[in-house]
Amino acid sequence: MKKISWFSLLLSLLLPAACVKAPPEKPPVAAPAAVPVDWSDVEGWLRDDPRPALEVFRRGCGALRWRSGWEQVCARLSELENPTEVDARQFFRTWFQPWRLQQEDGSATGLLTGYYVPDLRGSRTPDERYRYPLYAVPDDLLVIDLGDLYPELGSYRLRGRLDGRRVVPYWDRAAIDAHPERLVGKELFWVDDPVELFFLQIQGSGRILLPDGERVMVNYADQNGHPYRSIGKLLLEKGAMTREQMSMQNIRAWACRHPDQVAALLEENPSYVFFRELGPEFQSPPGALGIPLMPERSLAVDPRFVPLGAPLFVATTWPVGDAPLWRLMVAQDTGGAIKGRVRADFFWGMGAEAGALAGRMKQDVRLWLLLPRGVTPPSVKGEM
Repeated sequence: MKKISWFSLLLSLLLPAACVKAPPEKPPVAAPAAVPVDWSDVEGWLRDDPRPALEVFRRGCGALRWRSGWEQVCARLSELENPTEVDARQFFRTWFQPWRLQQEDGSATGLLTGYYVPDLRGSRTPDERYRYPLYAVPDDLLVIDLGDLYPELGSYRLRGRLDGRRVVPYWDRAAIDAHPERLVGKELFWVDDPVELFFLQIQGSGRILLPDGERVMVNYADQNGHPYRSIGKLLLEKGAMTREQMSMQNIRAWACRHPDQVAALLEENPSYVFFRELGPEFQSPPGALGIPLMPERSLAVDPRFVPLGAPLFVATTWPVGDAPLWRLMVAQDTGGAIKGRVRADFFWGMGAEAGALAGRMKQDVRLWLLLPRGVTPPSVKGEM
């Protein structure tokens, strides 16, 4: 039996309990980002016709068929012509395993927002009406892929400009707007509304309606490297509107009532997006895969958790009212604000009607990722 000295016993009696170090607490273990489930667990699976999503997925097979585990699925799909609703549903059930996406605490509810393609009135030359430039990528914007130097950083990219021999941050929104001479020659168009131009940068794609009736599609080309800051959140903090009132429509209305405050509000978001002009063959903007998006069937996702090109089943509600919305969609796009395990952006389409839905969409959502059997979600690979 181990002997205890009188000194040690006395010391333990005299010292307060607070002086005794407790063993360090172990950090909580995060739940896996995705867990396999049965098809019967996919809420609303039988309530949607999967054929439109099947055709969107078919378009993506040109890129997917080179990925390990996807080639057989794409080969089988090429044999499936003019499928019925039953055929399409059976195809997914046969070749895909559903994975429920979940938060670190194991909960399965996340956030679904919406985006669309706005129409802006614009011109190729400036005048008193068309005064706000839409820029192409500046020649002095540097994009440094840090993954080439430090593989542990993955696909992280640094954007900046040269100041002598130093790389410094690129100009932020306020500096770009205050000094248009720095980007002379990079103007693609001039538009008539700075707020609509700001929303175009958030959406990433849009159509420019020219005075002669021509419509030109423009699409995200690059960004200045500064973080995105929500002007909607700033308006909430200022008490300009309540959370229930927050929408793109009400932000526009606020801007109309306070034209003298618009520039200062927009400059609170230092992020700035540059564009490219697309050819007339593009009737819908291309997503991150380079494939044209399909209204109500394309999603923007966080590719750390959802591989681009993969189908997802969405269980949410319509942005107007609380009617259930069940939809099989395809991950075709990404976005600077789309970060997280159970997070997505719903593409509504083009024009004012799509904008009315996208601007009001901020719904709870549950997501099921569909992967070919034997393929593991990217986040699960990193956790194993």
